[in-house]
Amino acid sequence: MDLGTLMVYLVADTHRVACPEHGVVIAHVPWARPASRFTLAFEDLGCWLATHCNQTVVARYLRTTWRSIGHVIAGRVGATEWPVATAELGRIGIDEISYRKGQQYLTVVVDHATGRLVWAAPGRNKETVGRFFDLLGPERCARIKLVTRDAATWISTVVSKRCPQAAQCMDPFHVIQWATQAVDAVRRAVYRAPYYWSRTRKARAVRGARWILLRNRDDLFDKQRAGLAKIQEANRPLYRAYLLKEQLRLVFQLPVADAMRLLDRWLVWARRSQIARFVALARTIAAHRDAIRASIEHGASNGRVEAMNTGIRLLTRRAYGFHSPDALIALAMLKHGGLCPPLPGRAQLVGSGS
Repeated sequence: MDLGTLMVYLVADTHRVACPEHGVVIAHVPWARPASRFTLAFEDLGCWLATHCNQTVVARYLRTTWRSIGHVIAGRVGATEWPVATAELGRIGIDEISYRKGQQYLTVVVDHATGRLVWAAPGRNKETVGRFFDLLGPERCARIKLVTRDAATWISTVVSKRCPQAAQCMDPFHVIQWATQAVDAVRRAVYRAPYYWSRTRKARAVRGARWILLRNRDDLFDKQRAGLAKIQEANRPLYRAYLLKEQLRLVFQLPVADAMRLLDRWLVWARRSQIARFVALARTIAAHRDAIRASIEHGASNGRVEAMNTGIRLLTRRAYGFHSPDALIALAMLKHGGLCPPLPGRAQLVGSGS
């Protein structure tokens, strides 16, 4: 007999129950969720595989359709209390991620204590963030001590209103990124100027200098250090922009008191640098000074949230995109929210990392 074609059917009777409150209902059975077409073991296997493969592969392996797998995921996530309903949140990170072309975004909230995704919703505006705090309620909002974020005002405004006691921490990566982009803008302006093309030696000093200027000074190779010395000799404003970027990076490596003194000196230097991009950057950083101080004081960043965004992008690439944000959110909660069941028959492999 060809065991590959062997089909086994399990048939079980259940009962209809006349409930005074809910009317006639089907009695609960221990091997399936209410109104489900699959057994619990089948759903557990489907959910576990869906966090490691795309739905088409899972559907072929389980001999069903990818729509059925989608319904299994949605049913499992919908029947489980989301982490936002049960977690005792004290330190959270809020960010947005693009999940589809056409400016389609999700707002995600991550618990810094566990590293798990606790909430996600389509949109990136004040109303979207407000819905998250509505779910928490006033008592749980009052327990939040720290919120990491970027410079988006639609996040900071709502957090200030709903959690005034929470320290808002500006993500250090974004601050350094601003300075890095400013240095690169100065380099491009210098490289394209006709003045430098008329002087071969100075043009060669700037040409090919992009990666030297973007790299941290401690990580430069000997050849790159020589290139930086040529930039210092050929173009003082560009070299000054590089030093401004490096000094701003140093701010986040010092104790809070020393860091804030250095940051204040940096703001004075940037304003007087006569480099338009850094004069504008000084205004931006001055506006976020308190959030930068909180980030240094608490040693907090949006690193966990960015790692979560990377995981969600991986889910999107694996599925070749999602038509519905709800499908992506359900799969993300299953994978990164601690809702994924263990692989049936292997209880030791618990959670999304199994």
